[in-house]
Amino acid sequence: MHAWTLLLVSHVAAALVSVGLGGVQLLRRKGDARHRLLGRVWVVLMLWTAVSSFWIRHLRDGAFSWLHILSLVTLVTVTLGVLAIRRGDVRGHRGNMTGSWLGSVIAMVFALAIPDRMLPTFAVTDPAGALAALAAVVATVVVLVLAGDRLATGAPRRPGVLARR
Repeated sequence: MHAWTLLLVSHVAAALVSVGLGGVQLLRRKGDARHRLLGRVWVVLMLWTAVSSFWIRHLRDGAFSWLHILSLVTLVTVTLGVLAIRRGDVRGHRGNMTGSWLGSVIAMVFALAIPDRMLPTFAVTDPAGALAALAAVVATVVVLVLAGDRLATGAPRRPGVLARR
């Protein structure tokens, strides 16, 4: 079995937190300071997940997989989503960010559905550890959302594209 390295742990943690945080972002009100702050955190998590994946290859032969194509697509769509909102294109922003999040959810489902991958193996061999890790991910998303609310409400409002809506 492959070892849990710092790279692998940070990749998995960023991926799982970005899926949770992205879900929150899709469900809540858009355009306010909290959405912008949490969106920036989400973008960093998504970009780290995509970039770090290129150092994580198929465990048997060291080859890239179809998930690496998704990583390339994620790098492009997240970047396009950021550029879209900077240009004031809310529709383009929404489409790129929603698509990026859905891609990450699909990747997570496949990563969890293949029995010989590390996460399912971890869940079977150490269910208490897996539950603790899941609790840590959920707690991280909750803390980010609550901290984002506090930080956003205390931050001075700066004029920008979204503030003019």
